[in-house]
Amino acid sequence: MQIKSDWKYPPEWLKIKTIDMHTGGEPLRVIVEGLPTIEGQSILEMRHNFKENHDHIRKSLMWEPRGHADMYGAIITKPISKNADFGTFFLHNEGYSTMCGHAIIALTKLVLETGMIKKEGDNPQLIIDAPAGIITAIANRKNGIVTSSSFINVPSFVYAQNQEVFVDGIGLVSFDIAFGGAFYAFVESESIGLNMHASNYLQLIDWGRKIKLAIIDKMEIKHPFENDLSFLYGTIFIGKADDKTNHSKNICVFANGEVDRSATGSGVSARAALHFAKGEIKIGESIRIESILNSTMDVEVLKETMFGNFKAVVPKVTGTAFFTGKHEFILDPNDSLREGFIFR
Repeated sequence: MQIKSDWKYPPEWLKIKTIDMHTGGEPLRVIVEGLPTIEGQSILEMRHNFKENHDHIRKSLMWEPRGHADMYGAIITKPISKNADFGTFFLHNEGYSTMCGHAIIALTKLVLETGMIKKEGDNPQLIIDAPAGIITAIANRKNGIVTSSSFINVPSFVYAQNQEVFVDGIGLVSFDIAFGGAFYAFVESESIGLNMHASNYLQLIDWGRKIKLAIIDKMEIKHPFENDLSFLYGTIFIGKADDKTNHSKNICVFANGEVDRSATGSGVSARAALHFAKGEIKIGESIRIESILNSTMDVEVLKETMFGNFKAVVPKVTGTAFFTGKHEFILDPNDSLREGFIFR
């Protein structure tokens, strides 16, 4: 069967084109056409402008029926910094995140392979303006195909160590907080008797949300420079790797109960800061961390630095992304569910 050749939707309907990808199984929907003008002189200003004026687009593309509760998105913007190639900010089921490593890995592949940005050589570099700061990305390219991507993240640091909080239904939970572009609470799964297997998905979400909310009630989190970054983004459970050649496993529960299918680029950056602070890894040392799907990311500590009053490290994260589709979404103004819905 074929669609009628003269079938068209009305021109006044909003039309948005995307390219969809995944990094380690974590989805990324990149909006490439159909957006209104986004005003602002910085990435944070543009993110704020989009949130205040166009948040219905986020809901339409992240939520059902076009998306799902664990969808993730990115918007490519004009560059802000002098030498930047482009800017970006990130979308999810609850709102907007401050940094996203899996998105940076995927965007690096997207802009180079689609020709949005032209760079020569097998290891072209990109300078990207992100909400958390300036990111340097490096592609590993063979015959024009980006086989993997790395990025040098913003300084990552330990915010609080050896903390405890009582969580209803769980008990006393020990945790650390570290920043890798976003703030995460890190909990050793064995310490609370939590099964890290993917079959335990619903309990991981439930406990991740409960721990996050309990910590938010217990303590204030302040970024050294930006109030917009001063919040706890998620809970990351740490456990033993299924593949014994890998260092460990990460399961990140963030936003409104989303589970990162990847090892979490900003999360492994924060973990690098934690392990370095504990003397468990050294400068120049790389560790491989599994996700809930057993996909992996590598993280290396490049150097030490200071970030405000915090001792920090500069991490380098490497992962692999793939294309999954090109889409043209339409928003019928008469559709009562045009802005989407979510059941989480």
